[in-house]
Amino acid sequence: QGFRVVPAEECWGKSLVPLMDEVRTQMGDKPVYISFDIDALDPAYAPGTGTPEIAGLTPAQALEIIRGCKGLNIVGCDLVEVAPMYDVSGESKGSQEYDVCAWQRQLPGLVSI
Repeated sequence: QGFRVVPAEECWGKSLVPLMDEVRTQMGDKPVYISFDIDALDPAYAPGTGTPEIAGLTPAQALEIIRGCKGLNIVGCDLVEVAPMYDVSGESKGSQEYDVCAWQRQLPGLVSI
């Protein structure tokens, strides 16, 4: 109740800006907790997960989601499904660090541990 699942195939080849506009409208000023699964990204960009999903989101789409959260009443967030032992290239580490920096830039007051 109160949420909608958006399958990855609905996101293929399009901007996620309209989706995030819908999210901001639906949430209004209610408190929001965001859990971002790294396996939402295509494994070409973030292979360090135990459950890689082919044809996942691109880094540009992930940034549209992060930037689209600006203005929400975010009370917390996390980055989950990270499994560095599966990332022999080191790509996921870079993706994760970039995601955290992007979150911090969009959400002043966010503390990373």
